[in-house]
Amino acid sequence: MKSDIEIALEADLEPIQKVAEKLGINEDELDLYGKHKAKLTDELWNRIKARPDGKLILVTAINPTPAGEGKTTTTVGLGQAMDKLGKKAVIALREPSLGPCFGLKGGAAGGGYAQVVPMDDLNLHFTGDFHAITSANNLLAAMLDNHIQQGNALNIDTKQIVWKRCVDMNDRVLRNITVGLGRKVDGVTREDHFIITVASEIMAILCLAENMKDLKERLGRIIVAYTYEGNPITAKDLHAVGAMAALLKDAIRPNLIQTLEHTPALVHGGPFANIAHGCNSIRATKTALKLADYTITEAGFGADLGAEKFLDIKCRMAGLKPDAIVLVATVRALKYNGGVSKDKLNEENLEALKKGIVNLEKHIENVAKYDVPCVVTLNQFVSDTPAELSYVREFCEARGCEFALSQVWEKGGEGGVELANKVIETIETKESHFHCLYEDSLSLKEKMTTIAREIYGAGEVIFEPAVEAQIARIESLGFGNMPVCMAKNQYSLSDDKSVLGRPENFPIHIREVYVSAGAGFVVAITGTIMTMPGLPKVPAAEGIDVSDDGRITGLF
Repeated sequence: MKSDIEIALEADLEPIQKVAEKLGINEDELDLYGKHKAKLTDELWNRIKARPDGKLILVTAINPTPAGEGKTTTTVGLGQAMDKLGKKAVIALREPSLGPCFGLKGGAAGGGYAQVVPMDDLNLHFTGDFHAITSANNLLAAMLDNHIQQGNALNIDTKQIVWKRCVDMNDRVLRNITVGLGRKVDGVTREDHFIITVASEIMAILCLAENMKDLKERLGRIIVAYTYEGNPITAKDLHAVGAMAALLKDAIRPNLIQTLEHTPALVHGGPFANIAHGCNSIRATKTALKLADYTITEAGFGADLGAEKFLDIKCRMAGLKPDAIVLVATVRALKYNGGVSKDKLNEENLEALKKGIVNLEKHIENVAKYDVPCVVTLNQFVSDTPAELSYVREFCEARGCEFALSQVWEKGGEGGVELANKVIETIETKESHFHCLYEDSLSLKEKMTTIAREIYGAGEVIFEPAVEAQIARIESLGFGNMPVCMAKNQYSLSDDKSVLGRPENFPIHIREVYVSAGAGFVVAITGTIMTMPGLPKVPAAEGIDVSDDGRITGLF
């Protein structure tokens, strides 16, 4: 079969105006970025905002493995299948980060015959949203350092600067740096840090802001440092809000593209789910709900990360209520969780499948905690045997889950019809009684402990000594009622990425806690999670090239 990028480059794309017509969007409600990309205008939202919402479907997955799960592929394929059934559907996805594209993970456009296109544009610069976020982040950093250089009227303690610079690239040497070296006019010498753009608070703010007014208010609340007396200094104190908002004025508007089968897709925002809240923008999701009968969205990595944050952070803040959750797995990934090496995953192994399916079982139980109907789907591979498929089906149905096979990677929308019918049937026959996992009134430690024990399956939650002081300060500043964004590795339910399956009663180590006051949540860093990833020994960048006629090759 052809590679993902070969399929994408050979696709016959419709003009974006024609795609927009399917959702009743007028041409003057689009700002075109070439032939196949557009941003939606505020005039569109003002026209449709009073409409009733369609149905909201969240696609999530088991913990990712090298065997592959296909969460985004399933999301895209489900949207295409809805289209085939004559349903008015729209897909709402995150934008890919350059870091994984050139690193290890690859892009985020789906795969096979269930992709959003133009895939090469999407995975690289797209409409410039990430560049705008990076620029706004680093403008604030520059204004902070300039304020200190110009006399430090705010009495900022340079040992208590918490705002970091960012770049949308995996670049480990920038994690810890020294700035201000050289002459006196080159600034105050101090230790500084970089994070990847998708972990920037400005990325989270962009994705959670309802409109420009809300965006500016959130930007103003960003805490960049503390004074010698311990008082917080904000972006508003530095008079940086207006200029940052100017950089973000276009980035805040959702982007419209299409799938290989011309199903509309709103792709906007891209916080990582292991180090940020892992969901596309509230604006894109709410717009999609007004434009279509079914909105299919996804949350990053496994349900322990992306789905938990979608439900406990995004839905809480935006007042959203999912009508169904699709939980994606593969037989290969379940066998990998059962101890099978990657080179033997094509062989039937029911014992390993039975051993590894406990990972899926835990995610089924977690979804049930939110009282939202669940459909489990297996992203089918040709190596899957009838016995393996039957075992997973019976396992899920015995636990009250609906089940459907998916072949969208190979067959596009046609391969997702069984899943689409099952999702529609589930929504029509089972009512969602969605609620968050914890109340705002709990203390921060209680919220972190609830997530660790209820969602991860942990026993003891260990708060390192420095964390106790960090939590006390955050609560004293009035941020104790915020939800918690847990930063954890994606490969395991625990904070140790090597522990597969369903570990139980393990310790979780909370090693750093800080407030993202503008975003509206508190971040808890667990284990060895990094907010600036590094490149692998053989980065994907080594295989990416451009042909003489300008066609990009090697993206996946």
